[in-house]
Amino acid sequence: MTGGPPRADRGLGKSVGRTMLAAVVAVVILAAGATWWQVVDAPSLTGSPDDAANVAAARSVVRGTIRDRAGRVLASTTRDANGEPYRVYASTATTGVIGYASRRYGSAGIERTFDAELTGRRDPDPVQAILDHLDPSRRRTGDDLRTSLSLPLQRLAVSLLGNDRGAVVMLDPRTGEVLVDASTPTYDANTIADPAGDPAYFAKLRTDPTSPLLPRPTLGLYVPGSIFKIVTAIAGLGSEAITPQTTYSQQPPAEKNGLLVDGYRVKDGHHDFTQPKPLALSEATEVSCNIFYALTGLATGGAELVRWAASVGFGGPIPYDLPTETSQVTNGTGSTPGGFTDRVELANAAYGQAEVLATPLQMALVAAAVANGGTIMRPRVVTAVVSPDGNVAERPAEVWLKPFGPDVASPIRDAMTRAVEGRYGRLFTSGAKVPGVLTAGKSGTAEIGGSGEPHSWFIGFAPADHPTIAIAVLVENGGSGASRASPIAGKLMSAYFAQAAQ
Repeated sequence: MTGGPPRADRGLGKSVGRTMLAAVVAVVILAAGATWWQVVDAPSLTGSPDDAANVAAARSVVRGTIRDRAGRVLASTTRDANGEPYRVYASTATTGVIGYASRRYGSAGIERTFDAELTGRRDPDPVQAILDHLDPSRRRTGDDLRTSLSLPLQRLAVSLLGNDRGAVVMLDPRTGEVLVDASTPTYDANTIADPAGDPAYFAKLRTDPTSPLLPRPTLGLYVPGSIFKIVTAIAGLGSEAITPQTTYSQQPPAEKNGLLVDGYRVKDGHHDFTQPKPLALSEATEVSCNIFYALTGLATGGAELVRWAASVGFGGPIPYDLPTETSQVTNGTGSTPGGFTDRVELANAAYGQAEVLATPLQMALVAAAVANGGTIMRPRVVTAVVSPDGNVAERPAEVWLKPFGPDVASPIRDAMTRAVEGRYGRLFTSGAKVPGVLTAGKSGTAEIGGSGEPHSWFIGFAPADHPTIAIAVLVENGGSGASRASPIAGKLMSAYFAQAAQ
């Protein structure tokens, strides 16, 4: 008789074996998950301002100090009557970019993006980071942030915008360091951060029709008008649809009654003094010729215009220290190349109307691309993280995009210089010229339809031959580009050079 357990026992043994195997697998999965969350994904977990450990740390840890490029304090920490820390801000001029950190309302701006660093929850040493995350009491003081912002320039930008709704972005095109990220109207972050602050204040901000909580440089989308002609020039030259010498014979006669495009008339009418000579790129940019740029857009084609716009950042998020809205050339629902509805939309888009929408940051980067010979550096505000023991983790300059080279940048730079320095150009960019400094730029008057005044725009850079600063200025419903945005840009760039000379 053959030995061995009865059949029922063998079945029981198999069942027990399967159960044990399942238990082992479960343990492995749990261990792997714990390893993933605590080691592999620890940076993103500790970096989230919504993480429970970060929320707990916010009530006890002294947040690090935020400083501008010269060491001026922008945000610091004090304590309430109960000994608990809360934030204090140096100026309402920085609220659009620095934001706030509040026990009651959470955080916004740089305070939110770098919450883990400011509360000491993110450590360059991964082992220490895990230990800090498991035991929030380990760290009592957060890291400091060093920024590229200039508090005097930031204050000046907000002062020049005044009571208007608007935005200014100033950056170094060589490094991507942002000196000004200004949004108006501003608000008092101290009232939000102070535990004893009036709770009705934040509620009022949220319903204010002027949208003071909206960071306009990064999340505001606007019709760009004629400053978009620089993108069209990039597309035309980059695709070789035009050269710097290209002219259009139909342009001079169309100045009187408009350029007929499939039944629609593209009109200029504001520079008859150029007649009867056909305009090339530099001359057309100087006098902001819609007809030249409409024809260039049609010659380039919708697909190429969209592709080259994407090469400078349109159509996707910008890797900035704050969330960014996506700029667009068209809404993409049309059936013609590039997603345009028809040739009429393409012609209008080529000079910045139709469905074109852009953020001030995006247009500052367009100016920076031309200024920097076709290379766009990743824009950034925070340049270093400094631990309580003095260790400095630099955030170095990085190339973001290389859409074109000097062969495209150089003629556009010359055209933008003529648009500020030229005999006719100064009529359209009044006040943008920096005394004693060769200045390049382009103004824009963006029609928005209805009864509202157009948006006033300016983008530019200086010195035009060796740029160290690039700028974008937007004034909502500010009228012509020459009336509001251009003078603001000129005063800010002048202040920048005065500051640099000290």
